[in-house]
Amino acid sequence: MSDIKDLSFEDALSELESIVSKLERGDAPLEESIDIYERGARLKKHCESKLKSAQLKVDKIVLAPNGDIGTEPLDSGG
Repeated sequence: MSDIKDLSFEDALSELESIVSKLERGDAPLEESIDIYERGARLKKHCESKLKSAQLKVDKIVLAPNGDIGTEPLDSGG
């Protein structure tokens, strides 16, 4: 298995979907189910982090009155 921090959002999401399917089908023995559930939880956290980072970048793209597109620095106040 790949180190989660090195996975792209798409790869992490695909692996997470595979884990969910396997758990729903009940194909894995108990110990394996626990292991893959834990990996799934880490994958979910990784995906959420990637999405939040992307959203912050998109949220700061601004349209100037003259139609130019630019960016603003991130607000430190949240």
